[in-house]
Amino acid sequence: MSDLVLAGGTVVTEDASFRADVAVEGERISAIGIDLPRDGAEVVDVSGALLMPGFIDGHTHMDMPFGGTVTADDWDTGTAAALAGGTTTIVDLSLQAAEGTLAEAVETWQAKAHGKTHIDYGLHVAITNLTDTVKAEIPSLPSLGVSTIKIFMAYKGTPLYTADEDLFEAMQIAHDAGVLVLVHAENGDVIAKLQAEALARGDTAPRFHGLTRPELVEAEATNRAIRLAEIAGAPLLVVHVSCAAALEEVRRAHRRGSTIYAETCPQYFAFSDADLARDGFEGAKYVCSPPLRDPSSRDALWQGLQAGDLWIWGSDHCSFNYAGQKELGRDDFTLIPNGLPGAEERASVLWTHGVREARITEQLFVAVLAANQARIHGLAGRKGVLAPGADADIVVWDPEASITVTRANRHGNVDYTPYEGMTLNGAPASVYVRGALAYRDGEVIAEAGSGRYLERRFERPAPGPAVR
Repeated sequence: MSDLVLAGGTVVTEDASFRADVAVEGERISAIGIDLPRDGAEVVDVSGALLMPGFIDGHTHMDMPFGGTVTADDWDTGTAAALAGGTTTIVDLSLQAAEGTLAEAVETWQAKAHGKTHIDYGLHVAITNLTDTVKAEIPSLPSLGVSTIKIFMAYKGTPLYTADEDLFEAMQIAHDAGVLVLVHAENGDVIAKLQAEALARGDTAPRFHGLTRPELVEAEATNRAIRLAEIAGAPLLVVHVSCAAALEEVRRAHRRGSTIYAETCPQYFAFSDADLARDGFEGAKYVCSPPLRDPSSRDALWQGLQAGDLWIWGSDHCSFNYAGQKELGRDDFTLIPNGLPGAEERASVLWTHGVREARITEQLFVAVLAANQARIHGLAGRKGVLAPGADADIVVWDPEASITVTRANRHGNVDYTPYEGMTLNGAPASVYVRGALAYRDGEVIAEAGSGRYLERRFERPAPGPAVR
């Protein structure tokens, strides 16, 4: 007996698109097929819509301290924004305190999420102080449901920065523990030198954020991280790949047969370094790391998605208000908090510039937003797929929707949107989380606190293209 039948839509998986109904019993999908029996179930006519698995965003920063402040979105507003964009699961970054343990980081972030999250979630742990005690703790992370750690090669002079020796040792330990390392690949030493030189010249405007983080510092660090992972025999996920030069290092690793995953993000397709150079201090709204690039890299990034060298599309949602937060760096670009909101716009940007402009198929759209995300982040079989037995996380996608983005129609807690005035095509008409209607027609319905913590286990999928 089904509780719910979504009837008349087109199911889109990573492999195919086909006309079918989707039936839900309790919190799980019970059947997919033509003209499924109703048997007293609630029937929702979704004719003309595409039915996709709930999107997974493996790269968010909710209620996170950074640069002397805290992100504008907490777990309530941030997950509401994600849900409005079709995301039903996030994997957020918990930060180890300077003298704290990894278990304490997980506990702290679970407390932040408790009673607030509208969707399901997992946690990465960012290691900020790799003491002998912390090294010994890494193998215990899978028992906490954590299958990923993140290491920062950038931000020298802050607790986030990790030297190569510690990065390599973390890779060795993580490999033996069955934990995947995520890396922010930028050469922190070179960036620190270039920033100091810029400030000494009196170059303080937001555009110098990008000019002191050129593409080659990302490419060099990407290659270095990959080579260290190869020496350790460990898989690696390079997050937020922004440019052709860094992508080429990933592509070379794949030609060598290395298990390297790579992510890119919507901001590198929607914006450019010209936005950092906007009049006055407006460019601060577009400060993120790696920085926005010259548009000449975009064709290579699209090809990377098509070829499977870029395997996932994450938001890197890291929101700071313009007033009082971005403004901290008004006289010194190095003090501008790094990050952009984007969890709500993530899927629509990919549909607008990818599917509608015939750069990718709707099947690849599902792969990089859902199926591959589930594989990398230890959720395969349960999330990221429409199949009997999987959680009934379902996006009813309107491919013809057209939305002009304004601050007023966003669901987050940021005082601006970098997408202001931009028209995006394709959007969720409704979203179900574990069989319950969570979002419909612009309104978040799921209650704060209804989301659940997900225990994850990394299974080391083979990177590369699927047959689509």
